[in-house]
Amino acid sequence: MRIPRPRSLAGQLFAMQVVLVAAIVAGCALFTYITDRSQAEETARRQSRAAATAVARSPSVVAAARSAHPTRQLQPYTERLRRDAGVNFVVIMAPDGTRWTHPEPGEIGKKYLGSIDEALKGKIYSEKHLGTLGPSVRTVAPVYDHGKITGLVSAGITIEKISEQVSKQVAALLGVAGAALALGGLGTYVINARLRRHTHGMNAAELSRLHDYHEAALHAVREGLVMLDGRRRIALVNDGARELLGLDEDVVGRPVDSLGLPAPLTGALLSAQPRVDEVHLTADRVIVVNTSPVVGGEQRGTVVTLRDHTELQSLSGELDSERGFTQALRSQAHEAANRLHTVVSLIELGRADEAVEFATAELELAQALTDRVVGSVGEPVLAALLLGKAAQANERGVELVLAEDSRIDDGLLPPSLSARDLVTILGNLIDNAVDAASEAAATRSLRARVTVTVRADLDELLLQVTDTGAGVDPADADEVFRRGWSTHGAGRGLGLALVKQAAHRSRGTVGLAEGPDGGAEFTVRLPLRPAEVRA
Repeated sequence: MRIPRPRSLAGQLFAMQVVLVAAIVAGCALFTYITDRSQAEETARRQSRAAATAVARSPSVVAAARSAHPTRQLQPYTERLRRDAGVNFVVIMAPDGTRWTHPEPGEIGKKYLGSIDEALKGKIYSEKHLGTLGPSVRTVAPVYDHGKITGLVSAGITIEKISEQVSKQVAALLGVAGAALALGGLGTYVINARLRRHTHGMNAAELSRLHDYHEAALHAVREGLVMLDGRRRIALVNDGARELLGLDEDVVGRPVDSLGLPAPLTGALLSAQPRVDEVHLTADRVIVVNTSPVVGGEQRGTVVTLRDHTELQSLSGELDSERGFTQALRSQAHEAANRLHTVVSLIELGRADEAVEFATAELELAQALTDRVVGSVGEPVLAALLLGKAAQANERGVELVLAEDSRIDDGLLPPSLSARDLVTILGNLIDNAVDAASEAAATRSLRARVTVTVRADLDELLLQVTDTGAGVDPADADEVFRRGWSTHGAGRGLGLALVKQAAHRSRGTVGLAEGPDGGAEFTVRLPLRPAEVRA
């Protein structure tokens, strides 16, 4: 047996709205009916009062009340007045209640059935009473003759006649109520048809479940997700995106260009064209951006996904360093084999003294830099990096020199200063310096040299790399740290941007100046203690 699917949210709202409209229309109709009936009775009371008062004050009525046969004069008069005044009866009676006139002649001479006590006191009195013609609204007025009550006049309208008038009004009211109900139902149907399209026919439970899944997925996904509306404002952002972009909690509703993001990243988010796997740098991270416009007849917004590539980029830099170190070791092994053959050949030629001198000179030259690095740099990561870069530089004909004042003991670096960031900073600076020195030596016939200073003071770590290259144009001093800036063509220009980003992550600074040999001198200062301790 198939369980029937619950009614959709639009259907439920339609039913509720129809019932609500029907209840409102019915309530208004009932209120109008009661109000009309009350007004009809009040109108009948005023009409009967006017008729009774006019008859009681008529001189002909006063004169007839003095005569011996009042009925003969008053009966035709009251019948004519009853038809003209629109009342059901006009009864003129003696002060004791004996009728002189009546619409039904058989009732003349009988006692009046209503109350006449208030009229005998000189008051004009209205009441609802059951008479010979049925229930009616009537008014009794006294007839005065020289200050004396000589008769009474009762004029009234039956409830049946009032009901007929109200029935005509109710018929018109029901017509208006039916039209209002039909119009309200039609408007409700149109609105709910649109709602049904937007909710895809789902009911409230399904929408609630979908919302719960949406919220759970939004916060469970590690990648960043940002949704922009048609006016390029933040409509939705998950926890991953807040962390990657460094956004506050109250960012929803703010324009993208007011978030303080880097200009290239802001341009990618504001672009109307889709972006696929674009790499952008923030102050602390390397992120990959993908954007997809949401289009449905008009520009409705943009969906942006963000992936963190900071760790991957760092690992890639370390891998490049290790690969270069391996290549340098392979090259050194090949060169060592050549030198060994040279030594063996000298011995075979009987030149033992020259063989010893050649081997000792090569050994001292290789060991000197190793001893210098190991003796001055106790941090193993930096020592290994310097030795590897020295081998790479030597392979390219560049001499890598460790400055005399370099000194850093093992265990001095705090845990907050990541070894990976140090490799990123120093490795990229040395690579750029080697490139610059090598190119300058090829064009100017100079001895290519890169000088590295690694010194740990009490409060900060100093990393300085100076080369003998062509230097950097002062106009480009700020641009060199921007992603994409390079003198080696497209696809380069990421190293110095990563250096600045890693330094910023460690709350450090990066400076650029002209070196003593005319090349570039990059200086990085990284704090070794928290700011509050240094203060």
